Amino acid sequence: MTVNESRRPMETASPKDEKFTSNDFHKTYARPVFRRPEKLIHRNVEQAGAHDQFSSERKHPVFFVDLPTQNVSMTIGGLLPDQLTNRHRHTYETVLYVLEGQGWTEVEGERVEWKAGDAVYIPSWAWHRHQNTSATEPARYLACENAPQLQNLGVALREEEGRDL
Repeated sequence: MTVNESRRPMETASPKDEKFTSNDFHKTYARPVFRRPEKLIHRNVEQAGAHDQFSSERKHPVFFVDLPTQNVSMTIGGLLPDQLTNRHRHTYETVLYVLEGQGWTEVEGERVEWKAGDAVYIPSWAWHRHQNTSATEPARYLACENAPQLQNLGVALREEEGRDL
């Protein structure tokens, strides 16, 4: 590849142009294709409001970041003082970044203490729950997950302890 070839703009396609099946193997591109998303920013995520159904299931506020990602998701979770979440598990991995507060996350029976500035890893299909250990201050975290990738493949599962979903 020459220097001029490497500076050529990438081909573009709209995000809804193509979905591939096994019959489309020959359509694999020789170069990356930029797919321009309809949306590049979600402003004021927490002001948009917590997701009612998901927050109700989890028994704590969860704010979805609404961007057209196909492989990763981001949410902002909040824990009220002394709040303990339900034990749950899912087939996607999670990395939590603690924005404020202190508490612990229990992963398959192992308790991991955390505070603002810490990151916690939750492996795929591990039972886990979160506890805010402050009696007076809320805790907030940013959760990044590969849920959309697994949803698009049809293999994303989520289970709440004691509930048959």
